Amino acid sequence: WDRNERLFQEDDDDDDDSCSDYGSRDKSGTILGRIVPDRNVLFPDTFQTNHLLFYERFKAYQDYILADCKASEVKEFTAEYLEKVLEPSGWQAIWRTNVFEVLVEVVDVEYSTLKAVVRLSEPFLCDSHVSTFTLECMQELLELKKHQLPVQELWVVFDESGEFDQTALAIEHVRFFYQHIWRSWDEEDEDDFDYFVRCVEPRLRLHYDILEDRVPSGLIADYHNLLSQCEVLYRKFVNLRSGISSSDSDSEAENVSMVEGLKLYDEIEHLKQKLKLIENPLLRYVFGYQKHTGLQAKGSRPMGTKITHVVSSTIMASLLQSLLREKLCPETCDEELEIQFHSDPLTAVSACYEGDTVIICPGHYVVDGMFCIADSIELEGYGLPDDVVIEKRGKGDNFVDCTGANIRLSSLKLVQHDAVEGILSVHHGKTTLENCVLQCETTGVTVRTSAELLMKNSDLYGAKGAGVEIYPGSTCTLLDNGIHHCKEGILIKDFLDEHYDSPKITMVNNVIHNNEGYGVVLVKPTVSSDVKDIAAKNSEDLGNTQTIQSNGETENVEDLGHPELHECAMDELELHERAEISEQTEGNCEIANELVATSVKKSQMHKKRLSELGITEADDNIMSQEMFVSIVGNQFKRNGKGSFGTFLF
Repeated sequence: WDRNERLFQEDDDDDDDSCSDYGSRDKSGTILGRIVPDRNVLFPDTFQTNHLLFYERFKAYQDYILADCKASEVKEFTAEYLEKVLEPSGWQAIWRTNVFEVLVEVVDVEYSTLKAVVRLSEPFLCDSHVSTFTLECMQELLELKKHQLPVQELWVVFDESGEFDQTALAIEHVRFFYQHIWRSWDEEDEDDFDYFVRCVEPRLRLHYDILEDRVPSGLIADYHNLLSQCEVLYRKFVNLRSGISSSDSDSEAENVSMVEGLKLYDEIEHLKQKLKLIENPLLRYVFGYQKHTGLQAKGSRPMGTKITHVVSSTIMASLLQSLLREKLCPETCDEELEIQFHSDPLTAVSACYEGDTVIICPGHYVVDGMFCIADSIELEGYGLPDDVVIEKRGKGDNFVDCTGANIRLSSLKLVQHDAVEGILSVHHGKTTLENCVLQCETTGVTVRTSAELLMKNSDLYGAKGAGVEIYPGSTCTLLDNGIHHCKEGILIKDFLDEHYDSPKITMVNNVIHNNEGYGVVLVKPTVSSDVKDIAAKNSEDLGNTQTIQSNGETENVEDLGHPELHECAMDELELHERAEISEQTEGNCEIANELVATSVKKSQMHKKRLSELGITEADDNIMSQEMFVSIVGNQFKRNGKGSFGTFLF
């Protein structure tokens, strides 16, 4: 963003106060491009304004249009901006709707309503999908609208003089804002002076992240679906509220409507929170999203047979003899083994049914697609991992998606380039990763809710996000691995909510080193004061100390509640700095302590909610939460911020 900063600096030093995106409008000639109509119509060219860069839109909204206005003042601030830069008359535009396009001439602007007063241009030019829009029909339509049209429905006709550049840009900013930034419910949200920071900037960043392929396609679909749902529910809520407010009766029907309105309100708030998680760039990275692959498992073959698939670019006699001796003719095999040969690992995996095995011979395989493994199969490299390399080329969401009940990958090297999501995602079932090398570019391995990962004797490096992401409700066992040169080593996500079980984590003898941030990061919400009060009140019942096994010795976990920083402005995650402990091994105890403390807080929240419903539980055993199984013998070396940290949201 150096370019962005330089632009702002240059404008700060400029004495011109013309509210211009491109400097003074005294310059001769336009600096904007033109769009030539792609159909055989006589429409004139229009200004090219829809390809503005992120920083150009950011600057316009922050510096010239919205500044520090409230959500309720957006229209007023926008009107003031238009009054400064919009030519009040003398320019032509194309009025575009979903049904027709017609050339009009602007004779005045009603700034307060963000509308332009127009008349039909001469000669009459209209392009429509239907033939009913004659000159008379269009004149009648304009009269019904009192000749006033929203400025965002107008595309300014191209003019080489430069006189109407600012008019075209101003209308583009208004159009983009109401298409991509503004939400119907914004005015009713917290009406404070941070509307730009709270809503405009994150939505603008999301829009450009989507344009630049930095957001998974599934998450984009989820976002648009949530937006549509929220819009529908909000319209129903507004209509219901209007009906109640216009009624003076205190009837049973009105009471039912009020209950329905409260239910709608809760649903809308729930959807809005989901939207905010996706809109916020940092939350979007930390939480990811619950993607559910649509791939269905094939199950067993109709005849019940299992096939061994051999992948090799070329089959030499010596290689075949070795395979037959070591892999294809085991002494314990009582029945004939069916073998299929492939030159591409992706084709081999696609041909698999439940129980099949894929043996990949030494070689460098380049694949353009994604591995979607929905059946319990085994992928085994025949040789050392560095000899069996599978490299992904081309942009895509994931590299390897696992949903099978029991999948095993061994002795492979996976190399990922230019992806949106991680190198391997376990969505359902159990995946075992043994003796593998993973060269990542985005996130490394992701263990989703209800999924299980066993990763041992493997090497993972290069992730721009976390090397391993562990979601709530998952089971993750990491044994004797190297996780290094990532942004963060391991990211543990705990939503501290009764709807999400704690992840079950085993970390033994891993070497987590040379990561940019922390070796291990725990993501959790701040805890409300009432929950902390209950935790303190019940601390005698729970006991202030528990013993855990760390580095082969019994350690006391004193003070299960840790001091926390509660600075959560603008819904951003704040980094909670931990006191530096020994970089080498003492991080094991610190991680275990924090996971126990989080389990206690979750337990207290759950008990509080149950008690409000008149339900009590007898289980006060902290360790029954099983947040972790064992955290022993891990080494933390040269991580940029230390062995362990906490993100609070």
